[in-house]
Amino acid sequence: MSKKNLLSIAAFAALGLIVGYAYFGKWGGDYVSLKTLFSFGGNSIQNAFRSISGIEEMRNNILLSGVAGAIVGALLTFKLKK
Repeated sequence: MSKKNLLSIAAFAALGLIVGYAYFGKWGGDYVSLKTLFSFGGNSIQNAFRSISGIEEMRNNILLSGVAGAIVGALLTFKLKK
């Protein structure tokens, strides 16, 4: 796999993350901060808040959008290569 292919896949993954954040990142009409979304760990009260408030699901949806973007990038890269 060449550097160009990896760069293409990474670009599509980043695009997927951006689209996912734009689509799933709103909570109460405002965008949740990236720090809140991607903060891992913390104490049990913070974990319970993230779980109850839907931030865990929001984070998972955004990450899945990034994975979907990477898959699309890989498919396009290898399809166009043939």
